[in-house]
Order: sequence, then C-alpha cells, then structure tokens
Amino acid sequence: MNLVKLSCLALAISAASTQLALAGQADAKGFVEDSELSLLNRNYYFNRDFKNKPDSQSYREEWAHGVMAEFASGFTQGTVGFGVDTYGYMGIKLDSGRGRTGTGLLPISDEGRPQDEYGETGGAVKLRVSESVLKYGEMRTEAPVFATSHSRLLPETATGFHVTSGEIEGLSLEAGHFTAYNNRNSTNSDDELNLNYGSGEIGQTLDFAGGWYSVNDDLTLGFYASQFDETWNQYYGNLNYNLAISEGQSLNFDFNLYQTNDTGDALQGDIDNTTFSLAATYALGSHSLLLAYQAVDGDTPFDYVGGDSIFLSNSMQYSDFNAPNEKSWRIGYAYDWSEMGVPGLTTKVTYVKGSDIDGTDADVNGGYVGYYGADGEHSETDLDIKYVIQEGPAKDLSVRLRQAFHYANGDQGEGDIHEFRVIVDYPLSIL
Repeated sequence: MNLVKLSCLALAISAASTQLALAGQADAKGFVEDSELSLLNRNYYFNRDFKNKPDSQSYREEWAHGVMAEFASGFTQGTVGFGVDTYGYMGIKLDSGRGRTGTGLLPISDEGRPQDEYGETGGAVKLRVSESVLKYGEMRTEAPVFATSHSRLLPETATGFHVTSGEIEGLSLEAGHFTAYNNRNSTNSDDELNLNYGSGEIGQTLDFAGGWYSVNDDLTLGFYASQFDETWNQYYGNLNYNLAISEGQSLNFDFNLYQTNDTGDALQGDIDNTTFSLAATYALGSHSLLLAYQAVDGDTPFDYVGGDSIFLSNSMQYSDFNAPNEKSWRIGYAYDWSEMGVPGLTTKVTYVKGSDIDGTDADVNGGYVGYYGADGEHSETDLDIKYVIQEGPAKDLSVRLRQAFHYANGDQGEGDIHEFRVIVDYPLSIL
C-alpha cells in the first residue's frame, strides 16, 4: 500500500528534520535525568473448562507468577535527542501439568510439558526531534490495526520501526513497519506475526499509519490504514462523542468501523469484510449502563494481526463475536463502590448474544474454510470484580476476578466454555 509506506516515510522525515515546534526536545533534561524504571509483579491463575470436547483436552488450568521490569531513558539534550527503552520479563510456573497446560500463561516444551520458568529481554533505540519520536527494536504497540496484548502473564512485543508525532495540538499521528513478533507464551523475538483466526501461510510484514484528532473535549475522531503483506488492506475509523447531560450524568457514543479486502497473493483467500460496532454508555453517578450492536458483513470472520488489534464493542473475555455475517447485541452494567464507602472496588456484568453466522461461502482455498456452519449462534456472560488498594505500603496493588460463560451451537465453532481468571497486579515506580 503506497499510502501507508509514504505516510511512514513522511512521519520519519518529520521526526528527523522538523524545526517547526521545538518544545518537546527543547525541554529534554537528559538521558539519565528523565529516565523511568517500573516493576510489575503479576500473579495469574487461569482455568478453562470445555464442556463439549470429549475427544480432546477438555480442561486447562495453570497458575504462574510474572515479573516485568521496564526502563525508559530520557533523551539527550540538543536538537536531536537519543535514548533507549529496555525491558526484562520473567515467568515462573506455580502449578500446571501436561494434561492441563495450554492457557497461554506458560511455554510448552517439545514433550508437551509446561516450562518451569522462562524469560526474555529486549529493547529499542529512539530519537526525538521536537514532538516526534522514532523507535526501532522490540516494543509494545497500541494502534487499532496493530496492538500487542497483555492479557496473559507477560506482554507480547513486536519488532520493527515505529514513529509518533504530535506537532499539531490535538492531533496525534503514528506509523509503523513490523516484521516479527514475540507471543505471550514465547521467548522468541522472531515469531511470525500473530494472525488470530486464519490458517496456513501468512504475511511477513505489516505496515500502518494513522492517528487521532481531538476536535474538542467531547469529540474524538480516528483513522488508520494498514497492509498485511500479501494478505489484506485494512482500514479503521472511529468516532467517540461524550454528551454531558448534567453534573454526574452523561451519555457516550462510540462508533468503530473496519474494512478489510484481500491484496497481492491473497494468502488467506478472498476477503471482502466490513465490520462495525456502535456502543452507547449512560453514566449516572457510580452507575453505568452500556448497550451495543455489532455486525459483520462478509463471508470470512473479521480477523486481525496482533493480540489486541480489535477495537470493537463486542469483543469479550472469550469470544470476539466476529464470525462471518454475525450480528450481536450487548448489554452491560458497571458500578463503582466508592459511593458506598469502598473506594477502589468496581464490578461489571455483561451479556452478549450473537446470531446469523454463516461461513459456508468462504473461499475454499483460503484460511477460513470449514470453521463456521450456516446457522451459528452463541452467547457469553462475563462477570468482572476488581479491587485496587488506595493507600498504604501496598498502594495500587489490584486483585481482579473474571468469570466467563460461553455457550454455542455447532455452527458457531467455539463451543461451550466456562473460564475463570484471578489476576493480582502490584506495580512499583522505582524511578
């Protein structure tokens, strides 16, 4: 996609040569003086019970502890500032076994056993001019067309170039070129890019460009374009509007749209997919009520590269509700218990129902054939309880309980599953 490649080049040139607004780099205090060092301890218990898989592993259960240290240097002083970002991650098995592994918390050996411990280190070099920063190396990304995940023990990372620019007030731009991946339960920095639903041969590179524009305090617009090598061109648009009704009362609208079309050798087959979601959230004091609708128009599922590259309202704890031609409704309720004298405690309950799934017209030579039937439907109920300690030596330590109940017919493909997670996070800011 020439547009994406030209956008990446334009932003890189901006990061290396612009002299329009030197405020960002002019305020640089130095490589050491602006450095930040953080440490996150994460204790994670995960079980997943497959209710209708009698001929395969029907139960998975693991418990592990992770330690994540991340260092971000400041920038050297001068017109062009230089710096580095580095990280070191370590995971330790607390409980698992050959018959219970497979949750994604721990790597699995060639003998099918979970590893007792694993670790990885990496980093990126960076330079800044004005309000633009160019990085190369291993990093985490957050773009809606390429976002690495932190949904298991250790974060995913990707290898490549990434540039951000904030030269214009209210406008945040970014672009990237990525060639390798480090999956959530892997120590390899040269894994293939993470394709979530397709099968067979996949593309070797992903390029993207886009950004967000804050029109005012209540209205934000977003647009991104990406190309997955020899696979697809994907576009994303977002509109987020917040309507303040009165003090303590508001209504938020969030609209997301993806358009995906095959390109080049079409390694995943013919793709012509339009997927959108519209969510409305009404907030009144500590209460919030969410209603959402999501629809997929296409004979393939909405697929994405990177563990969290799905900015759709009905992407849930287990299912993404992204099957071919699927229509889904969501209702959710959340409550902040601070008004009841328990600051730091929040609870959420969400229910989603999806139907009209039909994947029988998928390209027979593509990566999505045979997974979905002609009349699929499913539902998911998620319960979420989180408590964050507000003060004292353990300030910011959080405990989160997540329960999912997913039920589906044979044409949907994901099956009946009960899933339970307990996540304890203890972040520390050292520098």
